[in-house]
Amino acid sequence: MRYADPSASRDLLGNRTLLFIFICAFALVTLLQQILYGRNYIKRGLQFGWQSGDQLANWTGLFNVTDDPAVQSGSDSSSRYFEFYEGPFEYNSTRCLELRHEILEVKVLSMVKQSELFDRWRSLQMCKWAMNISEANQFKSTLSRCCNAPSFLFTTQKNTPLGTKLKYEVDTSGIYHINQEIFRMFPKDMPYYRSQFKKCAVVGNGGILKNSRCGREINSADFVFRSVPRKWLKLSGPQSPHLQDGRKWRNRCADAEDSRAVQICWCNLPPISEKYTMDVGVKTDVVTVNPSIITERFHKLEKWRRPFYRVLQVYENASVLLPAFYNTRNTDVSIRVKYVLDDFESPQAVYYFHPQYLVNVSRYWLSLGVRAKRISTGLILATAALELCEEVHLFGFWAFPMNPSGLYITHHYYDNVKPRPGFHAMPSEIFNFLHLHSRGILRVHTGTCSCC
Repeated sequence: MRYADPSASRDLLGNRTLLFIFICAFALVTLLQQILYGRNYIKRGLQFGWQSGDQLANWTGLFNVTDDPAVQSGSDSSSRYFEFYEGPFEYNSTRCLELRHEILEVKVLSMVKQSELFDRWRSLQMCKWAMNISEANQFKSTLSRCCNAPSFLFTTQKNTPLGTKLKYEVDTSGIYHINQEIFRMFPKDMPYYRSQFKKCAVVGNGGILKNSRCGREINSADFVFRSVPRKWLKLSGPQSPHLQDGRKWRNRCADAEDSRAVQICWCNLPPISEKYTMDVGVKTDVVTVNPSIITERFHKLEKWRRPFYRVLQVYENASVLLPAFYNTRNTDVSIRVKYVLDDFESPQAVYYFHPQYLVNVSRYWLSLGVRAKRISTGLILATAALELCEEVHLFGFWAFPMNPSGLYITHHYYDNVKPRPGFHAMPSEIFNFLHLHSRGILRVHTGTCSCC
């Protein structure tokens, strides 16, 4: 008769107990890891919110990096910042210095994919923007030497005396003799001086402005420049079916007395009607007008003077700025603008770009890689603002079909009509603006504003 060894039974039971304890401990550790991971995930989600590429102050949703194509295409460094973000970061923090460097290290636009540029720019929005006084002063000093907006932005009696043979910007073989009549139209001197305004807003027409809610911030600026698109809006809305005939359209617009009816007919300058006010504001101190638009829509002001006057009244007392000496075709129609406003006793001033200033600004930006038949009016105004203002903010400047978050946007904030290809080099211009933003020279707004 055999007897079982009690010690062997105890060893077997002990091994099973140890195995069971080990399995339970492993499961408990795994469970704790999952709980901690989930808490961190939610915490990170509560710290992030992106709307049109900008950070929101209080956001209550989850932020899942893998669900955002724009973030998926981003660099590992950007994901690193997302993971530990507790911002907004201070301008001179270590992380912000690194984020700005990621944009500044891209010397030419062709060095990176568009998605990569968007990712770097969006990551930079985690940082507060601040003006770098030394960088800004150095840049403004360069502009002073090359361009000198406080003396040469406008054609004045001081910089263009009576009898001057003024050379056109483009038609360099053309000469305009400054006679007494035109001389009297010029201001005696530049109405603005260096660093006259503390904060300026330069407002473009890009679709990036749509739903931006930047109107209040634009209106809060001390001085506002608005640039006009090269082409006006097409007639749209309930009136268009009844105005298919060109003659009916022109007659109705020519006879219009009500300023709102005129706006519907012409839709010419950058619209600041109630429909767009929340995004683009209403304040305007200088608005540019393209003479080719006046030629096409108003028959060179030989007939339809009142409708043109009515449209300009939307901008109240804003000064009107025209490139009268860009080429020979622009001169007569630009001079007529002055006559029209004088005849209707409008308080609005009329100024003309000095052609040499435009030449110098084009050469300067060409040296920085902006190669185009003509630089945009927005770039010209931004360049001038950097000399006339202490701090410059850009709104509506974006040259890509998607916003920084990768969502498609319209070309303008009011329509999706594309410009003539090859005339401007808008992506190159915006690329330079992003560099200036990263250096603390000016601020580019591409997201939702939360002013006041």
